[in-house]
Amino acid sequence: MGRISKMGNRYLRRLFYLGAIAQVSARRRGEAGEDWLWKIIGRKKPKQAAIALANRMARTAYALMKNKTEFRTAQAA
Repeated sequence: MGRISKMGNRYLRRLFYLGAIAQVSARRRGEAGEDWLWKIIGRKKPKQAAIALANRMARTAYALMKNKTEFRTAQAA
């Protein structure tokens, strides 16, 4: 648990990063919001925000595979 290291599959790490940088770029062009990613974008540089998002996506994917469950989006309360 921590940062994304250079261990493991290089190709998979790159895919997570490219997906995250695309999401950060698209979000920065849109209107501001109040979710987790907007808070990170407000505090950090875009590439650092992308790494944080890639890390979060990797952890989510790992948890889904480990628990053999399906992804469910968070419902707004």
